[in-house]
Amino acid sequence: MGSTMDKVKGKANEIAGEARQTVGDATDNHEMEAKGAAQEAKGHAQQAKGDAKEKVKDVIDRA
Repeated sequence: MGSTMDKVKGKANEIAGEARQTVGDATDNHEMEAKGAAQEAKGHAQQAKGDAKEKVKDVIDRA
């Protein structure tokens, strides 16, 4: 998977995770809040992976 796709999927997971947390908070559903936080964290990790891939590619392109 390319760096752009990792970033896009990461952002989507962040947004979905934030939404789950909000719904979980509004409905007093702690399990949903926790799952939302986990999904948001997964999104952050995916974006970091995309950033790392992009930096490696930039280094290779400069060589």
